[in-house]
Amino acid sequence: MRPRSLAIVSCLCALCLRADQVTLKNGDRITGSVVRKDEKTLTMKSEFLGTIAMPWAQVERIATESSVHVVLSSGQTTQGTLTTRDQIVEITAPDARHEVALTEITTLRDTAEQRAYERLLRPAWTRLWSGSATLGFAGTQGNARTQTLTTAFNAGRVTSTDKTTVYFSAIRASAGLDSVSAATARAVRGGWGYNHNVSSRLFLNGFNDYEYDRFQNLDLRFVLGGGLGFIAWRDEGARLDLLGGGALNRESFSPPAPLAAFTRNSGEVYFGNEFTYKLTTVTALYQKFRLFPNLTNTGEYRMNFDLGADTKLARWLTWNVAVSNRYLSNPAPGRQRNDLLYTTGIGLTFAR
Repeated sequence: MRPRSLAIVSCLCALCLRADQVTLKNGDRITGSVVRKDEKTLTMKSEFLGTIAMPWAQVERIATESSVHVVLSSGQTTQGTLTTRDQIVEITAPDARHEVALTEITTLRDTAEQRAYERLLRPAWTRLWSGSATLGFAGTQGNARTQTLTTAFNAGRVTSTDKTTVYFSAIRASAGLDSVSAATARAVRGGWGYNHNVSSRLFLNGFNDYEYDRFQNLDLRFVLGGGLGFIAWRDEGARLDLLGGGALNRESFSPPAPLAAFTRNSGEVYFGNEFTYKLTTVTALYQKFRLFPNLTNTGEYRMNFDLGADTKLARWLTWNVAVSNRYLSNPAPGRQRNDLLYTTGIGLTFAR
């Protein structure tokens, strides 16, 4: 073998030796870098295969070249490199060395994952917020004059124990013809939500919604609710939550004369879902649905449906598309039951 070829082979062998290795019970060997082990899954990154997730129960041996953070079933935490012999893992730290059974390891994290985990433990309330703000405008000038302004704001704060969300959207439109101008749409929707984890899949859910719609004759809808949520599916970049509970709803209407203004107070139950999915590296989809059967006036109900997509154009710039539908089975007299609000525009993203 030529000296140059021998040097190349030696370098490749050295790189392989420096990589983390996992051997499965079927004999397969995976080389890369250990990212994390949580619940029943071990995740690695391979230079050629990308991110790989495998069942922890199928792991026969594990060896790491770099130091990893280890959490044991006893609650003890340590850090060091790992080697395995006969289902016994030897953890080698700079100042200590001890052995544990492979089944005693509940969590593994590399340095980046550990930093992300510690960042979520006890953050200040002003930290960890991320979201986007969108502004859209359209208009015509000539035989007809139209102006449409849309705004949207979404923000969320996720920690290891809870999740807080805030949302707002509005549309204001007007049209004019022959020196006569009139508003054609004016609606505002907003609110907040809070989830607190009870277990790895179960969480408490609370929310508060506000809504104004001039052409529904709706002065204010105030809804306060809470219940339970269940994580039905969770994967890399995807999550599906199922929700259910109860709510209080107060609606104030001001229909045109000669009808008098009125207010309705109702007890409701609700159920629905929230779904997020990372379609590509730059585009994320989100969807939310809630159905509110009325307990005070049985047979009546409300339905909320939201769908949107965010596409990252630059580090801080996104293109956003959103559809927000509200259905009310008993609207104010003379008004339609369904209102659809759709917006699109360029948005700014932020993270703290």
